[in-house]
Amino acid sequence: MRVDLCGIQLRNPVIAASGTFGYGVEFERILNLADLGAVVVKGLSRDPIAGNPPPRLWDTSDGMINSVGLQNVGVKAFVRDKLAALRRFNTPIFANVFGYAAEDYCEVVRVLEDGEGVAAYELNVSCPNTKCGGIQFSSDPAMLASVVEPVRKLARRPVIVKLSPNVDRIEPLAEAAESAGADALSLVNTFVALSIDPVSRKPHIGNGLGGLSGPAIKPIALRMVAQAARAVRIPIIGMGGIATGEDAAEFLLAGASAVEVGTATFWDPRATVRIARELKRFLQRELVASAAALTGKLKLWPA
Repeated sequence: MRVDLCGIQLRNPVIAASGTFGYGVEFERILNLADLGAVVVKGLSRDPIAGNPPPRLWDTSDGMINSVGLQNVGVKAFVRDKLAALRRFNTPIFANVFGYAAEDYCEVVRVLEDGEGVAAYELNVSCPNTKCGGIQFSSDPAMLASVVEPVRKLARRPVIVKLSPNVDRIEPLAEAAESAGADALSLVNTFVALSIDPVSRKPHIGNGLGGLSGPAIKPIALRMVAQAARAVRIPIIGMGGIATGEDAAEFLLAGASAVEVGTATFWDPRATVRIARELKRFLQRELVASAAALTGKLKLWPA
């Protein structure tokens, strides 16, 4: 089950996704964090953010819409108040980083560089660039590179770029991130979505639009992971609707080296460790020597 991700040794390829696992320490009473490959903490910004108005979550027929608004304590408070507790666990900790200008990303990483206990950075590039009229960094290759390049220059740790699925083609963005120095990619983030209460005639989400995740997006996420894996040489972390060990195996076959589990945690707080166990049983049943042996073994991929 062990995999190597950018030189980081993971006990297994199952990672707790950002925004679904708090800062990690909140889950220590219900599961052993050492049973996970890694934990990605809540997104961290330059300054604290209060988040969006409620309701922030809405359950759909086959998934979930969320609009939390990236609420977090801010990177300085994270290093001061959270990081020491995370160092107690024998599990790699990835810091998810976001901002509204390239300088924001760099400042968050600069603060994290002085902290001990972070194994890698995951850049959430699905944020609007306020200096360029609100367009998302993840929607334009040049704009994406303008974030990744300066972060890569100052970071001592691996840089993972988390791509948005809200684009026409994922390959140009994956290639741009790789060319700008990304050590790995993670995909996909949530799809922009809307749910309406027909009685009140208002959105179910307090902020209007939200991000759709869960099993409903899995087939599209798989397609995008497979396309990105064919476009780049760096490792990929796949995510999007993973709820079982066989779901995780599908993402590995599509080209992922590891997977992140998110929405399933809202329904089952122990989903991450359960999925890791199920993946191990799948490998044993199918006589596959290792999780890494599955990566990229998708057959009959169309030309």
